[in-house]
Amino acid sequence: MINNISLTQFIIEQQREVSESSGDFTLLLNDIVTACKKISSLVNRGDLMGVLGSANTENVQGEVQKKLDIISHNIMVDALNWSGHLSGMVSEEIEAIIKIPTHYPKGKYLALFDPLDGSSNIDLNLTVGTIFSILRYEAELEPKVEDFLQQGSKQVCAGFVLYGPSTMMVLTTGRGVNAFTLDPDIGEFILTNPDIKIPEDSSEFAINMSNQRFWQPPIQRYVKECLQGKQGVRKKNFNMRWIASLVAEVYRVLTRGGVFMYPLDNHKSTSGRLRLMYEANPMSFIIEQAGGLSSTGRQRILDIKPEGIHQRIPLILGSKNEVKRIVNYHLN
Repeated sequence: MINNISLTQFIIEQQREVSESSGDFTLLLNDIVTACKKISSLVNRGDLMGVLGSANTENVQGEVQKKLDIISHNIMVDALNWSGHLSGMVSEEIEAIIKIPTHYPKGKYLALFDPLDGSSNIDLNLTVGTIFSILRYEAELEPKVEDFLQQGSKQVCAGFVLYGPSTMMVLTTGRGVNAFTLDPDIGEFILTNPDIKIPEDSSEFAINMSNQRFWQPPIQRYVKECLQGKQGVRKKNFNMRWIASLVAEVYRVLTRGGVFMYPLDNHKSTSGRLRLMYEANPMSFIIEQAGGLSSTGRQRILDIKPEGIHQRIPLILGSKNEVKRIVNYHLN
């Protein structure tokens, strides 16, 4: 343990610096933390609880759901729908907006989440996680779809939780990025990685090479140059990584730099594969707050005006100079 600063203490101290703060945001974040602790416990016990394997159903994305996808979704909804801090929610697992039951009070925030990112890895005992985004909503009317369709730059908070060898929460409220590790002995997230900064240069990239034949020319060019190593135009050797879990990929970029790419291709989608509202936007907010960049290749992620709550886009994020190079390849 590096220090004794808990996540709750950290957030309260940050909120004290905001004169108009009411404390609602801190309480909302505590609800999310509680849900993630429950999900972490289930992930860690896996087959001991009989929660692994397929649920034999599909979500709104047409993806086969794991049992833990559904359980994690329910845990998040049950933790957030009653406390009076939200006016509505969006989940990867449900097509429509999740409304707050009429007998519960409504709050001034909206939450969007992927309850179990990387769930295809769960039966292999590889890292999975939860991604969440919080938006402000201060109208008194029940929110509609368009109320959720805010640019990523308007996020109040973004975070993700890694369920790996240790459970970690990475968080930004627009004042840098900090990571907290769950101490199972006391049941608290403790600040262990303060003020994370991504190196501007890197020699590591992550991409699914099995899709290479479908990539557009700018990505083909970038990866080819990386693979040429010292003998190529980059004059240095690169390592390639691919975990197929967005939370794990982004955490690696945060801790040692690199670039993650899930680019536009000509295979299964003409619009990209990752979801803008509850995957690309929160991860891009975190990456930029840590000094990195995030783009589709042609547009900054956080500037995109959303068209739907389950909209898909290409995503390229990581070390500033590598992302700049890739963007230049797209624009020139």
